[in-house]
Amino acid sequence: MRTFMHGAALWDVACPLRPSRVAGVTMAGFRVRELDALRMVPHPAVTLLLEFGAGSPVLDCAAGQQRGSMVAGPGLGSGGAVRARGENVECVQVRLSPVIARAVLGASPADLDGAVVSLGDLWGREASRIREQLGNVPSWQDRFALTDALLARRYEAGPPVEPEVAWAWHRIIGSRGLARVDGLAAEVGWSRKRLWSRFRSQLGLPPKRAVRLARFDHAAHRLVAGEGAARVAAETGYADQSHLHRDVMAFTGATPATVAGELFLAVDDIAWPNGGTPDKPHV
Repeated sequence: MRTFMHGAALWDVACPLRPSRVAGVTMAGFRVRELDALRMVPHPAVTLLLEFGAGSPVLDCAAGQQRGSMVAGPGLGSGGAVRARGENVECVQVRLSPVIARAVLGASPADLDGAVVSLGDLWGREASRIREQLGNVPSWQDRFALTDALLARRYEAGPPVEPEVAWAWHRIIGSRGLARVDGLAAEVGWSRKRLWSRFRSQLGLPPKRAVRLARFDHAAHRLVAGEGAARVAAETGYADQSHLHRDVMAFTGATPATVAGELFLAVDDIAWPNGGTPDKPHV
């Protein structure tokens, strides 16, 4: 476990020593003494938060507050509308590729409709059981192993997405949002209407937004690494710096200069050393 300080914020961050047995799963463990209005920066994954400590994380959203263990679809925090807070928070945060999320969750990411949902609403008593089990094991590596076993079991029992939809998603993520959306349907041999409909219903967002989200995520991590906005815009598929500025504002409600100093992204580099890509488990 590493201790990370950013201003007055103090975080303990743990990473699994082994990759998940399920491709498309990445995890990190967090212990935060005081979590004060942290801006949630959108990411191209389904976010699963499993809390187990004495405290309780709170997400302040446009629709109100969500407490405890929760799940949200890709792009959580778009528009800068979601803030996380709490005291003495302990949790395992899981990033699920949308390709496997339907099987793991027992519901399509599209059913989340961009909202943050209580895990208990999806899993019932299993959400309470995993909370208790995580609190009873002695180490972070034990918690990761417990979580991974649960995710693997649910994944194996759940319905897969169609291969064409999975291929289109991996193409978008692999290109870091530079794939041509109009060409995806032709590449899988489907009509545009069919791909758009299946992609949205099974993964929770349309292909065009998936492309924008993947491109933004790559650009945001380069900004937080200290690269200039002009260079980032030129090398990540934006027409110009103004285009990057508009996209960052749309996703975060903040300017590129502000996003470059975001705590969420700074911690991200420690918790997910490979950038947190949910389709390539880190080693």
